Amino acid sequence: MKFFIDTANLQEIEEGFQMGLVDGVTTNPSLMAKEGVSGTDKVKAHYKAICEIVGGLDVSAEVIATDYQGMIQEGEELAKLHAGIVVKVPMIAAGLKAIRYFSSKGIRTNCTLVFSVGQALLAAKAGATYVSPFVGRLDDISSDGMQLIADIRLVYDNYGFTTQILAASVRHPMHIVDCAKIGADVITAPLSAIKPLLNHPLTDAGLAKFLSDHKKASSN
Repeated sequence: MKFFIDTANLQEIEEGFQMGLVDGVTTNPSLMAKEGVSGTDKVKAHYKAICEIVGGLDVSAEVIATDYQGMIQEGEELAKLHAGIVVKVPMIAAGLKAIRYFSSKGIRTNCTLVFSVGQALLAAKAGATYVSPFVGRLDDISSDGMQLIADIRLVYDNYGFTTQILAASVRHPMHIVDCAKIGADVITAPLSAIKPLLNHPLTDAGLAKFLSDHKKASSN
């Protein structure tokens, strides 16, 4: 399973990349705004900076337009920024049409804001490279985000769709583990949700014991 980092913070991306934890990056207008990045030129420059940090790995860059022509114009401009750019398109009728167009032009896409199996099926049929079901937001309304991942996995496997399941809105380490069990192709999460996978109290206790024993042996 691939790990994407969901952020626009260059320092976090650099840290994750240097740790060997990052296979790609997703971001969105909200994350850009959080980093104080606004204006078309600045946003494009920020995307290019992200692409340079991760050395050609996939970077999802989201269109703002919600009409077909606007999405096409924005998406083509984003795709020209760097070979690693994946155009992020919302799950709406115009978005599906845009995904079909981008697919015909060899431009990779990430269909975002997916909350049902039906939406995921349509995205795959349109030719999306990735589909992003939002597990955390479903959990927030007492729905089962993991069951959605499982159901999409079943449908995609039934028909041999090559669209990759990119589990989004991942909030904590157990979301990541559960996605791995189910068979999500990718998870995207903040680094704060990924790094705790390193931790276990028995690892800490075992390392402390090894170091203590080594110190005793060395002093003899």
